[in-house]
Amino acid sequence: MKTAVIAFTRRGAALGRKLADALGGSLRVPERLAGEMGEEGFSSLDQWTRRAWSEADALVFVGAAGIAVRAVAPLVRDKFTDPAVVSVDEAGRFAVPLLSGHVGGGNRLALRLAELTGGQAAVSTATDVNGCFAVDVWACDRGLAITDRGLAKAVSAALLEGRTVGYASEEPLSCPQGLTDGAAELGVWVTCRKAEGPFPRTLRLAPRCLILGIGCRRGTPEQAIAVAVERALDGLEPAAVCRAASIDLKQDEPGLLAFCQSRQIPLSVYSAQQLLGAEGDFTPSDFVRTVTGVDNVCERAAVLAGGELIRRKTARSGVTVAVAKERWL
Repeated sequence: MKTAVIAFTRRGAALGRKLADALGGSLRVPERLAGEMGEEGFSSLDQWTRRAWSEADALVFVGAAGIAVRAVAPLVRDKFTDPAVVSVDEAGRFAVPLLSGHVGGGNRLALRLAELTGGQAAVSTATDVNGCFAVDVWACDRGLAITDRGLAKAVSAALLEGRTVGYASEEPLSCPQGLTDGAAELGVWVTCRKAEGPFPRTLRLAPRCLILGIGCRRGTPEQAIAVAVERALDGLEPAAVCRAASIDLKQDEPGLLAFCQSRQIPLSVYSAQQLLGAEGDFTPSDFVRTVTGVDNVCERAAVLAGGELIRRKTARSGVTVAVAKERWL
């Protein structure tokens, strides 16, 4: 977790330095104190907050909680993407997670800060206060994508009300405490498939384990790649995709790069010689061999990136896509 710490007084800066050192983070203090304390200074709280918001995973304000609230208020958007925000008083008595307590790790960070200061973490999220299973934390810790936020809220509400919530998994992941592997009206299902699921109301949690092998003609637009991928993933959960792979001839392909960037998935590229070294039975193409030096790009790239082929090559509008699944646990 990349942590940005800010303090506003000498006492706060001393504590801030201790916290930043322990967390491997950065510290900023007012410019008037920077030279005296040997720290980097800031001239505008608003500018510092906006930059830290976009660059860091967590923001720690050493000072009054109200300062933190006012500073981040214009930037708050979504609990699944906002960074964690924690306020710590200058005496280190209380660490208060203000934002993204679960998915962003704010609650966990507050507990860590309290350990460092000898103070107390003021965690207020309902599932934590009541000792209930928190589906968003559990999913985040295991690299699972929540496919329906409304159902995720319904799971938490049901548990808080003492109702039974079921659990099923297509992966080797045992039932967490607080859920049941029996029948239930509402349940959680760990799967990379898109299907109705084993419960009348099913929250699908998708392991990020699918690899897209992609080949395309030069100049193929992003939208054409997106359509081809959608077709190849038919019946599979797009949120389960963890990365894409191709030949190194496509490492600067604008449409492919735009596709990966817009979906925040990394792109791995391999030389023709490396692709030839992939083990398995692949769909050959003389045309592809003539252009690239290897008989198949998409299937070989998907396997070479660490997966087992589960969808062979599909072709559409000059784009070829294959899907592999990597070992998730």
